[in-house]
Amino acid sequence: MNNPIPELDSIRDKLKGLNKKKKPKMLVVDDEPDNLDLLFRTFRREFQVFKAESGGSALDILDNEGEVAVIISDQRMPEMKGTEFLSKTVPQYPNTVRIILTGFTDIEDLVEAINSGQVYKYITKPWDPAELKGVVSKAAETYELLRQRTEELRRAEAQTNLLATVVQVAQDSASPEECLQPLASAFGENFAADICIVQLVENGALSGAGTYSKEGTALELADDPLTKEAIASLSIQICVDVSKDADLSALEQYQSSGIRAHLVLPIAYREELLAVLSLQWQQPFSLREDELKAIHLCAKQVAIALACTRYYP
Repeated sequence: MNNPIPELDSIRDKLKGLNKKKKPKMLVVDDEPDNLDLLFRTFRREFQVFKAESGGSALDILDNEGEVAVIISDQRMPEMKGTEFLSKTVPQYPNTVRIILTGFTDIEDLVEAINSGQVYKYITKPWDPAELKGVVSKAAETYELLRQRTEELRRAEAQTNLLATVVQVAQDSASPEECLQPLASAFGENFAADICIVQLVENGALSGAGTYSKEGTALELADDPLTKEAIASLSIQICVDVSKDADLSALEQYQSSGIRAHLVLPIAYREELLAVLSLQWQQPFSLREDELKAIHLCAKQVAIALACTRYYP
């Protein structure tokens, strides 16, 4: 099967080092400081561990840090029982795997929590360290599988919606210029870009543009080296981290805009360059290989849409 992006091998090389696996996050909750310290020491090598002495403070940590892979909570705490705290985390963090520690026989609470999907496992106190490590290891694997499945479903839905938008724009627009703004918005939102520009190219020069801006200042594509190279070579250009590119980081417009990653894709129909797609982020590049392929596929559909509106208005 042919690679849909001829330059993908070189892009993979650029992405090496950016996608190093980070430690998964864990939240441990117990009103006894000694237990908290023990749990922290047990898992700090494999996890980024956050500690909380009550359910309320644990919820505050989640508000600040976002989703964690695993929560270990004591059941008997003065302000809020562990099962009550864990139930509050389910709506916002459905993929998080929850483990409860109990030194009592709170069978009704535990059975209800497990049956409702709020608790993955319960461990009795005093716990066996080897047993707890084994349970947590499987919990982290479960979380990663759930997270990947959720993300794959989200991407598939988003990309289907993007393709539908491209087709709809082609049908509704009477000229290439009318296509630009809805296309820029669709690409920008789908790929979580801070800035997205779809700009026409006529006789080798940039002309009308549509711009989506979530925040920040857009780069001027006419003065951008990546855009110039994309137009000249008819090939995708990408900088995965501007701060590590001496040439780009020295340019005033990159410094003033705060753009940290930039992808430029030429949009061509039968070797005729019609436009360029620019996706700009204020953090280093984080798209996956399948998302790059999706951008390339959708850009082909955009080329057809632009060609139709140009030659068959």
